Amino acid sequence: MHYEHICPGRFLTRLNRFVAIAEICGERHSVHVKNTGRCRELLVPGAEIWLAPSDNPARKTSYDLICVRKDSGILFNIDSQAPNRVVREWLEPQGFEHIQPEYRFGQSRIDFYLERKRERHLLEVKGCTLERDGIGYFPDAPTERGTKHLRELTAAVSQGYSASVAFVLQADELKTVLPNKETDPVFAAALEEAVQAGVSVLFLPCHVEPNRLEIVASLRL
Repeated sequence: MHYEHICPGRFLTRLNRFVAIAEICGERHSVHVKNTGRCRELLVPGAEIWLAPSDNPARKTSYDLICVRKDSGILFNIDSQAPNRVVREWLEPQGFEHIQPEYRFGQSRIDFYLERKRERHLLEVKGCTLERDGIGYFPDAPTERGTKHLRELTAAVSQGYSASVAFVLQADELKTVLPNKETDPVFAAALEEAVQAGVSVLFLPCHVEPNRLEIVASLRL
């Protein structure tokens, strides 16, 4: 997937979950943070960032924050909408006869419902932007919604579906993901229960550029 008209900037401060202040071409701008996670190790004052201009004149923020370079030099895509978009692109040539986004199952909307021959498959997508010593961790903030999705996938397996949770690794250096037990032990326990029930775990490492995100491999746990 590609972004149009990306421009560089410097991160200054985060006002709340959705809004930050950035320096762009020597001027201060309010920008939209497209990631509700904490991103504390990424969004630090002075960090090199890349932004996409908004085409909505009614918005209070004129740019979306897309990428940030960590102090280690690693470039991260932190757009929380990007994982689903890039997975949809990746799914297209996989031979599925039917691909339906936002599939209602139980009390949730699962990211993708897939059909191939007689297989009915549910796929939930999670983006990973938290890195420690070259390993990805999820989540970077407690996620009741993420836990709920795992439990829905577990129930789906018992009803005859196959199911997977796919972690999109939004930095070149990341190849695997571990549950962030310290931050969200409930999610970690739900993931373990899901795997024991037959839910597959898929890692999707990506190549990241300021204007591009591309899945380059698929690895199973």
